[in-house]
Amino acid sequence: MKRIAATICALAFLLGTASAATEQQVVDDCAKIMRRFRNMPETAIPPRVLRNARGLAIMRVVKVGLGFSGKGGQGVVVARTPSGWSGPSFIGTGGAGWGLQIGAQVTEFIFVLNTDAAVRAFSYDSNVTLGADLSAAAGPVGRDLQAGVAPSAAIYTYSRSQGLFAGASLEGAVIATQKTANERYYGQRVRALTILRGDVSPPPGSGPLRATLGR
Repeated sequence: MKRIAATICALAFLLGTASAATEQQVVDDCAKIMRRFRNMPETAIPPRVLRNARGLAIMRVVKVGLGFSGKGGQGVVVARTPSGWSGPSFIGTGGAGWGLQIGAQVTEFIFVLNTDAAVRAFSYDSNVTLGADLSAAAGPVGRDLQAGVAPSAAIYTYSRSQGLFAGASLEGAVIATQKTANERYYGQRVRALTILRGDVSPPPGSGPLRATLGR
């Protein structure tokens, strides 16, 4: 019981710290995550995959457990528009479980949205379940991806983990639009659809993230 109580306390602390981040901190963290993924030599996301992406979802997820487990994370989704990358729309995930899960892990994720349908799924101010609402597969890696390779799934997933966790996975995770965070960041009520279509000007604070994404 003491070990379980300690796990729950650790979970509450880690998830509480993550949820306390301001919207600008989340955006800045996502820019750093993107730079780290681009700088991994042999396992980098191929430039061609990024050039063909219709959108990207970037998040950091914290998961801890000892029998009882829980996870929580925040991030943003952006979409390609005729005038460049859209501003960020905020997303989050969370949940609890029970099973043979031991350890603690912080994982950075990039989800490459290969289709317009995948972008639309994140535009409805509702929930997206990975692997259920949209097909998801581990994305190809390396600098030399053949030009003729077509995407095999609506979403390519890439991850980078710190820590050890037995049985960790984001398959089946529910990712929700954070409407309140969007309202705070844009200073008005704004729908994810409006953001991802580029119908609202990206706040200045999103400049470093959009510069990192490039064209």
